[in-house]
Amino acid sequence: MFSNNNTRAQTSTATRRLMKEYRDLTADPLQDTITAGPVSEDNMLEWEALIQGPEGTPYPGDYPLNPFTMTFDPPLLHPNTSERWSPVQGVRSVLLSVLSMLAEPNIESGADVECCKLYRDNKPEFERRVREQVKNLLGI
Repeated sequence: MFSNNNTRAQTSTATRRLMKEYRDLTADPLQDTITAGPVSEDNMLEWEALIQGPEGTPYPGDYPLNPFTMTFDPPLLHPNTSERWSPVQGVRSVLLSVLSMLAEPNIESGADVECCKLYRDNKPEFERRVREQVKNLLGI
């Protein structure tokens, strides 16, 4: 019974924080390249985001105490699709970090070793694969 109350309290705290962050993002949107919010206002714990890749990258395209799960759906070919999280990071900072990650992959400590090798050893092939993946995902 104690753990159930604790879980409810954590969920309530996360919901309050995410509601505040959602209001903040609505009042002061991120760059034109990022849109984010809850999938449903009935569940503040599940969000979706659309992040357009920065210009010049091959990615073009139209809480508080525990890390949330961010999933690229569909999966994305990228060296750093698994990054560390800190409780002081809010939704805004995480989304901006993802945008920065897309612009400048960190291949020295990437989550996908094979992808890091491809990026380092044959960047044109890496970019070709990403562009092909994006075209397939968009159906073009």
